[in-house]
Amino acid sequence: MKLQKATRHQVKLRIGLSGPSGFGKTYSALLLAFGMTNDWKKIAIIDTENNSASLYSHLGDFNVLSLDEPFSPERYIKAIQVCEEANMEVIIIDSISHEWQSKGGCLEIHEQLGGRFQDWAKVTPRHNAFIDAIILSKCHIITTSRRKVDYSIDKGSDGKTKVSKVGMKEVTREGYEYELTVNFEFLNDNHLVQASKDRTELFSGKPEFIINSSTGKRLIEWCNQGISLEEIKNEINSCTSEDNLKLVYAQYPHLSKELYPLIISRKEALDNANQQLIPNEQIIQQSKPEKNEFSHK
Repeated sequence: MKLQKATRHQVKLRIGLSGPSGFGKTYSALLLAFGMTNDWKKIAIIDTENNSASLYSHLGDFNVLSLDEPFSPERYIKAIQVCEEANMEVIIIDSISHEWQSKGGCLEIHEQLGGRFQDWAKVTPRHNAFIDAIILSKCHIITTSRRKVDYSIDKGSDGKTKVSKVGMKEVTREGYEYELTVNFEFLNDNHLVQASKDRTELFSGKPEFIINSSTGKRLIEWCNQGISLEEIKNEINSCTSEDNLKLVYAQYPHLSKELYPLIISRKEALDNANQQLIPNEQIIQQSKPEKNEFSHK
């Protein structure tokens, strides 16, 4: 247990967009991703919305992975892995709501097991594995989620009655928002959003706005501040003992998945170097004259 100075590290963004259907989540997610990468070919969208991503193919040559039912956590995890193996920079999951409340999703899995409280013991680990795949991904990830729809009846300044569609609770397991860097909530079908969660402090307390590519650019600039992963790799490669490696690994717990193979590789290199030194030391010892009763005569 050790105190250490707080240091800002570069991180991978976890962005959420939530709102009722038709409020512009998919389009906004694509613009956000382009602002983060400036390269459509480095963007992949996992599309669970009946190929809705194809409606925006005119924007650029982004990649699409169509995901059909059953929407089990494991199929989402596999889709994320496919995008990672293709070296994408940003993965858009549009949407995560199907993993929770759709054909083959967690609620249906729970119902099939009997719908009892104790049956969640089998469902929760599967859902948590899906959340971990998002949190631990080497890519920036943008997720969209639906909100249950409600309608508001108001009178305008002209005295006429107006019916407005408003969003309510997100369709995913409660608590997901806490895992995000920023969560943008769509306020209306004019695509206006506000940040309901914001670790960057770029958007919290600010007036509602429309997401565009400059929003993604601001986020990536914030993300790239601090110590980079490349600098940490250099720090690992300069370690000369296992104790040094342990200290470096302990400093960056949020990067444990990325750093672990590098730590192991450096440890193996140090172990091999130490093994090569042993025979040389034995040769030196054997070449020394043995001490005996005549050695000092």
